[in-house]
Amino acid sequence: MATSGTYVTEVPLKGSAKNHYKRWRSENHLFPDAIGHHIQGVSVHEGDWDSHGAIKTWNYTCDGKKEVFKEKREFDDEKMTVTFKGLDGHVMEQLKVYDTIFQFIPKSEEGCVCKVTMMWEKRYEDSPEPINYMKFVKSLAADMDDHILKDQNKA
Repeated sequence: MATSGTYVTEVPLKGSAKNHYKRWRSENHLFPDAIGHHIQGVSVHEGDWDSHGAIKTWNYTCDGKKEVFKEKREFDDEKMTVTFKGLDGHVMEQLKVYDTIFQFIPKSEEGCVCKVTMMWEKRYEDSPEPINYMKFVKSLAADMDDHILKDQNKA
């Protein structure tokens, strides 16, 4: 039986929860310009940039390797959550399940916290746990913060 698990972490951010959520929910086309060292391209296969259930393909670099990830998008505007459900790509060669949830939680003072939850199940018993992908998505959230702050300061 394949191993499965859930990773949960929180990333403190200086930008507002509303602005971070908007970027992750419907402004993915900005990722290559904002965090091009991580994300080299994003394209829509089904739906629109901001439609629930849209299917997108991401070209990214993880641990120095160029990879591709195809995902189905779900979101909850009330809870400010965006869920990426893994469909295909490099990570799916090792995992049967790879779902990542980003929830943006406002703080009473400035900024917010991005709660990242990753649920996974190995495809093969000898597949590695996806800790490197958790580090990767955590760094995506953290590195996007500078871009969000620049946009907030322009407004």
